Amino acid sequence: MKITTAEFIISNSDVSKCPTERLPEYAFIGRSNVGKSSLINMITNHKNLAKTSGKPGKTQLINHFKINSNWFLVDLPGYGYARVSKKTKEVFQEFITDYFETREQLVCAFVLIDIRLEAQKIDIEFIEYLGESEIPFCIVFTKADKISKTKIDSHVAAYKKQLIAHNWEEMPPYFVTSATEGTGKDTLLNYIEEINVEVYKDLNEF
Repeated sequence: MKITTAEFIISNSDVSKCPTERLPEYAFIGRSNVGKSSLINMITNHKNLAKTSGKPGKTQLINHFKINSNWFLVDLPGYGYARVSKKTKEVFQEFITDYFETREQLVCAFVLIDIRLEAQKIDIEFIEYLGESEIPFCIVFTKADKISKTKIDSHVAAYKKQLIAHNWEEMPPYFVTSATEGTGKDTLLNYIEEINVEVYKDLNEF
């Protein structure tokens, strides 16, 4: 897939105010400071489509971007650490779960994980939540340029082991990416394109 247009549509914290168009949506989420904005800018060929910041917890709203006029990329707030009040964190969690559990247009979530770190409890818990809620998702390992290929393989294997220990039969689909070097861009976009083909095929049958 080649991205030719990427347009910011709306930011809000109320799922009922998200776009009403029946276009497939792909949600990107991860712990704060996982490199989500950099990844989004990399795959969309835009330097500043998503705002990047060294300050964790920067994304605080549901952000919709229309891609190629036929699907939405949704940038969600990070879970876990955020430099905001406890009350605000609770609101974050509420509208994040509202989005996942009520948004009919959502076809796949991409859970971003920093490949440099060993398996984190909060990431495993969030993956378990998606599994229990029967929400289709993939794992996107970020910052692959920061460590060696051997360590990448070792950390991916550790996640597989952790998930199997939590009763997963197999590792969910996953991608290894680097926003700095463009690693994984084509593979990730081609995966989205494959799903879009099936989504539109199903829509045309009705």
